[in-house]
Amino acid sequence: MSAHPLQKIGVVIGPQKPEALAVLCDLQDWCREYGVALRALAETAAQLNCDELQVADGELAEPLDLLIALGGDGTMLGAARLVGAQGVPVLGVNFGWLGYLTEFPLEELFPALESLRHGGYAIDQRMLLDVQVERAGERLTQPRALNEAVINRSHPVRMIELDCYVNDQFVNTFRADGMIVATPTGSTAYSLSAGGPLVHPEIPAMLLTPICPQLLSNRPVVVPGDSKIEFVFKRADDELLLTLDGQVGFPLLHHDCVVIRRSEITFDLIRPPQRNYFEVLRTKLKWGTR
Repeated sequence: MSAHPLQKIGVVIGPQKPEALAVLCDLQDWCREYGVALRALAETAAQLNCDELQVADGELAEPLDLLIALGGDGTMLGAARLVGAQGVPVLGVNFGWLGYLTEFPLEELFPALESLRHGGYAIDQRMLLDVQVERAGERLTQPRALNEAVINRSHPVRMIELDCYVNDQFVNTFRADGMIVATPTGSTAYSLSAGGPLVHPEIPAMLLTPICPQLLSNRPVVVPGDSKIEFVFKRADDELLLTLDGQVGFPLLHHDCVVIRRSEITFDLIRPPQRNYFEVLRTKLKWGTR
C-alpha cells in the first residue's frame, strides 16, 4: 500500500468506554504534532474541545482520510453505517472482548498511524449487503449491513414461516425461529453461532443460515455473492422483525418482501500486512489450545 496522506481523521468510541478518553487525549496530541485535523462525534468533540464530525441521516457528510474506531466489533459495525458510501478507510482498535474486526490492540494504535503515513498497511475491502423492504409495491427502506440481516420474531419466541427465492428461483419454505443472511465477514458472528460455516472474507458469497429450523435437513446454504435473495411472508405472523448487524431493526408485516443483494460499495478495513485471516481465527477461536 502506498503512503496514505493523513490531513483529517475522525474518531468514534464505543459505549461505556471511559478509559478511551485518555487515549483520545494522546491521539489529539499526536494529531497536533503532525498537523492533522481531528474530528469526533458531538459528545466526544465536546470532551476533547475539537471540531464535530459532520453527519447527515446517520452518515458522514464530510470527507475524511481515516476513521478510527475505539471499541469492539459493535463499534465497528456502527462505524460501517457511519462511513456509508464515503469509502473512508477504518482502523479498529480493540477495547472490546472478541474483536474480529478490531484487529489492532491499543498498544499498536500509534505505530499503526506512523506506518499508515509511510504505506505500511493494507486495506481489506469487505462486502456489504443492501437490504430492501417492499410493501404493497412501495420500497420502504434500503439500509446496509456489514455482518448480517436477520429475520425473526421479536416476541414471543415461536417459529416463523417464510418463502425463500434466489435469483427468482424458489429455494424452500422455511419453518424456523428465524433466518440469517450473512456476508463472509459475518460468518464469524451470529451465523457461526447458528451452525453456519466460516467463509474467507475474500470469497464473494452470501450465507443462508436458518435459526433452529424445524427440519434438521434445512442446513445452511452458501450462494454466489451476486445473487438476489428474496423472502416473502405469506402467513400472517405477528411481530416479525428485520434486524441489521444486531443494531438496527424494522418491523415486518404480512406479505412484505425483503430483498437482499450485494452492495456496490465496500467497507474498507485497515489491517496490518503481517496479520492474516487465519491468524485472527486461531487467536479469536482459540484453535490449538487445550
